[in-house]
Amino acid sequence: MIKEKFNLTGKVAIITGASKGIGAAMARGMAEFGATVVISSRKQAAVDAVAEQFQSEGLAAIGIECHVANAEHRENLIEKVMAKYGRIDILINNAGTNPYFGPIHKMPENLYLKTMDVNINSAMALSNLVYPIMKEQGSGSIMHVSSISGLHASKMMAAYDISKHALIALGKNQAIEWGKYNIRVNTICPGYVITKLSKDLLENEAALNSLKASMPLGRPATPDEMAGLAVFLASDASSYMTGSTIVNDGGLLHAPLFG
Repeated sequence: MIKEKFNLTGKVAIITGASKGIGAAMARGMAEFGATVVISSRKQAAVDAVAEQFQSEGLAAIGIECHVANAEHRENLIEKVMAKYGRIDILINNAGTNPYFGPIHKMPENLYLKTMDVNINSAMALSNLVYPIMKEQGSGSIMHVSSISGLHASKMMAAYDISKHALIALGKNQAIEWGKYNIRVNTICPGYVITKLSKDLLENEAALNSLKASMPLGRPATPDEMAGLAVFLASDASSYMTGSTIVNDGGLLHAPLFG
């Protein structure tokens, strides 16, 4: 049955940056389709709050603190999950940051490096940690959450754009190297989603109105509108998909130049 291919029962999913926004929505989607989800973010109290909410609804979830830019935290995350469940089927590299908004030539090196460490280096490192586990299992699904900023340039956001472009390249390279072990790697590129990261832009009425006017669907997305795609890519419904970059942006990239 096609419907059964979306069933994630028995699978263990790690989602980084999952205490709020897109990450929390994706975690909920996984859990509602039967997966045991590991809510991961920088603060234990924050991940516990999400996990406890899920548990109160009968969903399988735990919270494990992990600052993805910290190597010890990354290793601890994987070790704890393996000690508790003995397997990892799904990894969603969702954690991201954008600490600098300004011209390239004035970008502080420390903020550039911070962006790279959180947005791309951590995704590579966590993927490398789960690779031998998934290889031994003979299956796995890894997702990177990039952005439409990974597909085109934008003024004043160079470090963020570079890191999101790199995530797409990372996913493609992992896909061609790891496909023989039935490890699938795909990348999701959201458009403008109502989250803390986009709060300043979307609360600016003039900017929001301009954005709406250029979007075929005429509005930014909610985090829940990213969850279904993640469930699809995690499940056997997408068993023949790897190395793909999927845009979920309300049509923004295809908006007409005039009119």
